[in-house]
Amino acid sequence: MIHIYFACVFLFVDTVFSGHVGTPIKTNDRPIIGVLAQDVFNPRPHRNSFIAASYVKFLESAGARVVPLMINKTDDEYTRLFKSINGVLFPGGGVSLKTSGYSKAATVFYRLALEANSNGDYFPVWGTCLGFELLTLLTSGELLLSHTNTSGVALPLNFTADVRDSRLFKDFPVDLMESLASDPLTENSHQWSVTTEKFTKNEKLKNFYRVLSTNTDGQNEFVSTVEAYDFPIYATQWHPEKNAFEWTRPYIPHTPPAVKTTFYTASFFVNEARKSFHSFASVEEEKKALIYNYKPEYTGTQSAFEQIYYFD
Repeated sequence: MIHIYFACVFLFVDTVFSGHVGTPIKTNDRPIIGVLAQDVFNPRPHRNSFIAASYVKFLESAGARVVPLMINKTDDEYTRLFKSINGVLFPGGGVSLKTSGYSKAATVFYRLALEANSNGDYFPVWGTCLGFELLTLLTSGELLLSHTNTSGVALPLNFTADVRDSRLFKDFPVDLMESLASDPLTENSHQWSVTTEKFTKNEKLKNFYRVLSTNTDGQNEFVSTVEAYDFPIYATQWHPEKNAFEWTRPYIPHTPPAVKTTFYTASFFVNEARKSFHSFASVEEEKKALIYNYKPEYTGTQSAFEQIYYFD
């Protein structure tokens, strides 16, 4: 087990100082993050797509507001939204990585994010579970998934040596990092994974992402946390949002370290979004786009999610 020793520093101000003494760096203290909706398996009127409310709460808990990104919109509409929000989250789910409205929309936002960041326009991307898998497909151009026995299990993270210099984990407290490495704090709800072997053999993935952690189902080792070397793109095969906000399954950990994992992960990504200065054209347009215009439904009695936002 790798022992990690990091200082914990949180900045809640609108300017911080760079390495050059006295040089302020502006931050956006009103970040808005887009969460991508996905196709409903059996669509009905007013229920063609959905977002689990836990992803919204996850981001709101760290000081962001959320805009739902609907599926089956035009590229022009996605481009307009991209210029209005400060980051995007691709959530977990069970839709096709190639033909779904979710995958098609994510492809557009991924391309726009690469173009923006390459031109000095900071824009972070996060993928969770299915979002992790989709990002590996978009980066490599190949579907590299292998079946793993990881559908409903909490696991400790097997940190790699690269975690010491990672952006994602550098501000996590030492005791939390030790708990993540020794205790089952990360919930996994996936039947498919990118094995370490396949990841390592793919030059595009290996050169684009730094592997921060792996896991195993007892037979196959798979990659569980990555961050891009040169872009603010991050992904976890595990679910950081579930520890604090989902209660439907007995294997979801709710211990204090597990809940801290939710909030430190959310704080990291929201702080990344604070570095983006995209904005809506007007306050009115912004208000119309926010998730506050929709009401979540309680679905905990028949779903893996406590609450779901459904969209037409």
